[in-house]
Parts: sequence; structure tokens; C-alpha cells
Amino acid sequence: MKLDFEYGNGVMSANLPDNTDVFIPGETVADPACLPQDWDTLYNETLKSIRNPIGMEPLASYAGKGKKVVFVIPDIVKGGNQETSHRKVAITACLDELYANGVEKKDVLLIFSNGLHPRATVPEMKTILGEKLFNEFYKSGQITSHDSEDYEHLVDLGFAPNGDHVIMNKYVYDADIAILIGHTQGNPYGGYSGGYKHCATGITHWRSISAHHVPQVMHQDDFVPVSTNSVMRDKFDQQGMFMEEKMGKKYFCCDAVLDSKSRQISIYSGWAKEMQPIAWKDADRRTYVHWAEKKYDVVVFGMPTNFHYGNGMGTNPIQMMQALSAQVIRHKRVLSDKCVFIVPSICDGWFHEERWPYLKELYEMFQHDYMQTLPDMNRYGEYFATNAEYIRKYRFANAFHPFHGFSMMSCGHLAEMHTSAIYIVGAREPGIARGMGLKTRATVEEALEDAKRKYVGENPNILALPLTFKTTAVHLCMKDPAENSHFRDDAPAHPCGC
Repeated sequence: MKLDFEYGNGVMSANLPDNTDVFIPGETVADPACLPQDWDTLYNETLKSIRNPIGMEPLASYAGKGKKVVFVIPDIVKGGNQETSHRKVAITACLDELYANGVEKKDVLLIFSNGLHPRATVPEMKTILGEKLFNEFYKSGQITSHDSEDYEHLVDLGFAPNGDHVIMNKYVYDADIAILIGHTQGNPYGGYSGGYKHCATGITHWRSISAHHVPQVMHQDDFVPVSTNSVMRDKFDQQGMFMEEKMGKKYFCCDAVLDSKSRQISIYSGWAKEMQPIAWKDADRRTYVHWAEKKYDVVVFGMPTNFHYGNGMGTNPIQMMQALSAQVIRHKRVLSDKCVFIVPSICDGWFHEERWPYLKELYEMFQHDYMQTLPDMNRYGEYFATNAEYIRKYRFANAFHPFHGFSMMSCGHLAEMHTSAIYIVGAREPGIARGMGLKTRATVEEALEDAKRKYVGENPNILALPLTFKTTAVHLCMKDPAENSHFRDDAPAHPCGC
């Protein structure tokens, strides 16, 4: 069969055996039905949620004249930006409820929870919020983006009971009402976005994030395949609850379960500690897809230049490794022990240094000085995280924070840990891929023949994922729950069978 795979800004065609299985999120197995996508329906469902929250009083009960309100909003990386996106609808519904109960517009602040991601640009703010919300708050200076190096607007809370150092955004700490607008969307890091993951990664400091986005957490057995029952998820929860303890208030969460096109399936509000598990049960129906009838020896998917973390992710070698590992984390349940990845990628050497100013230096260091595997680089984490010039570029030039590269490397090593080999196909600068321990071939067909000779034999089970980065991902599972390699929760097994 002939299939097209993502490649650079276009596609690469490949001829694969006719018995190749193909999976496309939302198509091969349909998503659960989303809510009607008209504004009125979504607004009313959101209003119902914030008036009937889980584990908290209705939002209106916290409102009143003089109350300071901060909305914590996910950045451009995830969540959808359509006119009826959860962010646009939820912020509007919450504002209407707050205004009706005494809160004044002048006491509202919108903060993008970019964490160590680039601080939001003005065009991104407008895209995420839409014209109406943007115009309502931007001109009066009531929209900002978290700055994890702005020590005048950070609060050092000390150490959580588990020893994590928690430093958080001062605007959020000082607010009377802190609202987390989030997405219960499948995520390789801790199972799902939203809930306490939102605050633990979005409005903290690199020292807080270094408690969980590092090898000693990400390379534990509970991290692969993806699960909410992991040390990482526990750290998110502990840091979030520690913030609540020190603030003297709970976060009011309003999270949407999203489908493969970022449309709302359901909406949950309330206290993250009680709301998260309920939202996860609903999200499991879309995210953990019980489809595979066999384990796969070869997985083929393409890598575009621009996806998830931004333009250049599919050419920057360290970001490429993270993207490869994300597929391991999500789909490990359906991968054989000898599994090989074959991945078309233009891999042309563009590091996009404006966005990742430090990654070329990291890559060069990895080629020298006893650097055998990516975790060998981790000892330089604080050295890079405190580099004044890289920090200036994060704060004022819309770059990623330098410590973010170390979370990417921690994740990136998982691809090497859990595959027999990874072939990068069609690389324009193949030496860059080889510098990361990857194999290179000119075509998918050549890579497959080499993999047959060396790793998987003449009749491998092949899985093709032709739209891996064009849709919101799922976590593939075996159709028979007994054949899955990991239980998502402690015994007894979770009803979803993961």
C-alpha cells in the first residue's frame, strides 16, 4: 500500500506491505461524541459546570466587590484556537458569573501559564483569546505571560512535604480567586494535562520543574507507558496542593475533556484533587484506545518541521528525540520488545536558534567529553538554567527557558531505551541524526529492508501512523486488556483495562 507521511512542510510517500495496519486518531476509531459546537450550547454547559463544581462551592460564592481574580490560561502549545475553543468559552462564562456577583473588570488579570515555554507573543494572545477578550483586557494591561525569572513577581513557598522546592507566580498567590482554565487531554508527562499539572508546570520556576522533568523521575518504570499512576503525576499533585496550602485557597479549575480536533466532549470544574480523577475517567474513553490485536515490530510515522513546541521542532535534533520518545510513551503497550521506528524527517540542521538559543550548544556538547547517552548531559542542567544571556532571551525574546532543554533530553533518552533502532529517512543533514544515535536511510523502503535483516525478521507486524502530529494524539492499547503491559492504576485494574 502507498501512504503519505508528514515530512518537512509536505509529505513523503512510501510503499508498505499490504498487511500494514493504519491508525489515524479520531478516524480509525471514532472519538466519543463531542458536545454540539455552537457557542450557546458550550457556554451553557460551562456555566452549568462552574455552578456545580466538584469538591468546591460554585464560583459565584467566591465573588464579591473588591475581589482580585487571576485566570491561569494554557499557552499556544495545546488546546485548540477555534472560535468555540474551551479557553474562549470558559473565560467568558467565568467572567459573566463573576461580574454578576460583584467582581469588577479592573480587578481581573489574565496570565498565560507558559512555564518554561516561550512567553506568549501579542499575536498568540490574540489567537488564544479571540478579538473580544483580547481587546477587553490588553489595552488596560490586564494580560500577561508568566515569567519564571521575574523574582519581583514570584513567591518562594519553601519545600513541599516530598522535598520539592516550590516557587510560584506572585499574582496567582496574591489573588482572592485563582482560576485554572485547563484541558484534560492525553499527555506523555503524567497522563493528562490540566488539573494540578497545569499549575505545577505552568506558573512555577525551573527549580520546581527540575523536581519532575528529569531522568530520576522520567526513567522510572512507572513512566512508560503513559500513566497517571506515576512519580511524576504524584509530584504534580503534591506541588499543586502545597501551593493551595500556602496560598490559603484552592484553585478553581475549569477543565474540558477534548477530542482529536480539540472539541469539548465534557466540562468539569472544581477542586483538582477531587475533579481530576472524575475527568480522567471520561477522558479515558477517547485517550486510551483499545484497538490493537497484535504487538508491532515496526512503527512508521513522519515528522513535520512545525508542530507542538513550534517551528523547527522536526529539524532540531534534541526536540526530534523528544517527539520520538513521546510516541514510545504513548504507544508502548502495543510495541513488541524488538520494535523499530522508521521516521521520515527533513532533519536539515535548522535549530531555530531564536526559539531554542541554547540547543545548538547542548547538541555540540553531547558530541564530546564522555557524553555517551543523553542523561550524561543532565549534570549541566543548572549551568544552562542560570545562563544570564539565555535567561534574557527567555524573558524578552520569546525563547524557551534554557532548563527546558534538559526535560527534552530526559524524555529523549526513552526512545533509545525502548526501541531496537530508529531510522530517520530523507535527512538533508544525516550526520545530525547520527549524532543522536539514530540510523539514516534515503527511503522508508530501504529502512524497512535493513530493519528486517537486523532486527525484526522477514514478516514483521507493521503499524503506520500517517497523521501523528496533525491530530491530537491517543494512547494506543491492546484490544484485550489482559494483553496490555501496564495497569494505569493500582490493582484492581482500572475499568478501561489499561
